[in-house]
Amino acid sequence: MSARLPTQHLGTDLVDAVRSEVDDIAPELIQVRRDLHAHPELSWQETRSTELLAEQLTAAGIEHRLLPGSGLIADVGPRDADRRVALRADLDALPIPDRSGLPFASTVEGVAHACGHDVHTTAVLGAALALKKHEQALTAHGRAVRFLFQPAEEIVPGGAHHVMDHGGLDAVHQVLAVHCDPSVDVGQVGLVTGAITSACDAVHITLSGKGGHTSRPHLTQDLTFALAKVVTDVPAALSRRLDPRAGAALVWGQVHAGNAANVIPATGSVSGTLRILDAEVWHQLGDLVEQLVAEIVAPYGVTATTDHVRGVPPVVNSAAAVLSLSRAASAALGADAVVPTQQSLGGEDFSWYLGSVPGAMARLGTRTPGGPTYELHQGDLVVDERAITYGAQLLATAALYHGAVEDDSPLR
Repeated sequence: MSARLPTQHLGTDLVDAVRSEVDDIAPELIQVRRDLHAHPELSWQETRSTELLAEQLTAAGIEHRLLPGSGLIADVGPRDADRRVALRADLDALPIPDRSGLPFASTVEGVAHACGHDVHTTAVLGAALALKKHEQALTAHGRAVRFLFQPAEEIVPGGAHHVMDHGGLDAVHQVLAVHCDPSVDVGQVGLVTGAITSACDAVHITLSGKGGHTSRPHLTQDLTFALAKVVTDVPAALSRRLDPRAGAALVWGQVHAGNAANVIPATGSVSGTLRILDAEVWHQLGDLVEQLVAEIVAPYGVTATTDHVRGVPPVVNSAAAVLSLSRAASAALGADAVVPTQQSLGGEDFSWYLGSVPGAMARLGTRTPGGPTYELHQGDLVVDERAITYGAQLLATAALYHGAVEDDSPLR
């Protein structure tokens, strides 16, 4: 490892310096976040967002490269670093109308940053800008930090594989991320070792059969009745075919059949998500959903087509990465910054990174203390913008702690 530079402050001095750098640029980061929020882009369409980030990185002298389509990868520190940690952000918004009423609300009809990706992105940008100021210290200690600005987290398949296919995790030893949590107060961070999210799949089932008049169901295959059995019986059957400790939940979000009250339709469909807390059960699931659908509709003579799209496995936080984040939170945000959190049924394609490199995701508090608790994926989501500064300070400090969790010093 390279010799230390005698002129650089290390340990807590470096943490304080990086935290101060983020404080200094906080107003600029808020403006970037508001720009992103006002101009949301759907998955694989994040070209304007990518250009905005590229401008910021170029102005700071940070090396970066654009990914095909959208997204980019940036680096600070030596190319031959002994240790390299990656910080990941997601760029895409949701097809949801913005009902926040904010002065910088979405200007794109029917599209909004209702999951906080604009906050994630700006926090990672802030960490990059702050660490660039101390690149000499990173280089002296053989440390490097990579910044992954990923497209298309909100769809299946998502953009994590796109980033990995283009070298995003090459020579990376640990990967970290934050996700907005509107149930946690700003300035606090939720951490847990092990699974913090669940597996999430998309399920779409189409039934077809002989339709007819509702006065003569015996002359039809009564597809609407068969579809109703699918809606109720498939989730029930799964609960008996899977270990209940796996926490499987199949929940429907769309049901479509027919256009008139007195007509039995010839086609119908139902769509939803299957979420499973246990990674092993998810990997072993196979074609069980398809089997259950076929068995349940068999008595009605209809034809079933089941499209079960495997989505993402659970995000499983490594103990070492959680320790890095925990110590970073205490150092940068305060001794009481870390709060316990539980595994959720939400899905996150950050999990694909953790299949190749150990790491962790933290829940970043966005609720103003004493204020309302919002829900993610809702158009009225409002976040306390102080979360941007705290997220940047957390991630930048955690990058310094990577590989030094055996003691309390961020750089050894």
